[in-house]
Amino acid sequence: MDNDKLLVWHFSAAATLANGDGRAIRLGDTLTVEGQIHPCYHGLHGSASALDALRYAPGPILWRCALGGAIVPHGDPVDKYAASERTAVAGGVDVTPMLRDFARQCALDVVHLWDCPPIVKEYLTTGDESLWAAARAAARDAARGAARGAQRARFEVLCLAAVGGAAA
Repeated sequence: MDNDKLLVWHFSAAATLANGDGRAIRLGDTLTVEGQIHPCYHGLHGSASALDALRYAPGPILWRCALGGAIVPHGDPVDKYAASERTAVAGGVDVTPMLRDFARQCALDVVHLWDCPPIVKEYLTTGDESLWAAARAAARDAARGAARGAQRARFEVLCLAAVGGAAA
């Protein structure tokens, strides 16, 4: 790979370009765009960090790419680049199972911070898809209950302040 290339991560929903372009993404092929490169609007995108790329992922197909030509950074700190050239150098792999494992591990990393229903912890620990719907419902109900309790308390304080603190 040339020294003027930037190695990045990119996710796609299929092995084609998005946003109505439709050109095939193939390993070793360099895709190009004409005109002024502007991140989020015009260019072939990628992120130096795989986690940053995931933030913009329209789907689970993972690519390792090299950006070339005109390259414009986005964000402060930089979270992605747009370029006039992008070559897929590896990948084209559906990483859905890996993404689900990663999401469950991230949730397990913070599970101690809330009163996690047992079915949720079991799903997060095992990844048993037959538990997913029940775990989702239990997590949603727990979150709604916690939010409602916090909202009630906050609103009560605001209302008391509005009437001059009268408790009676």
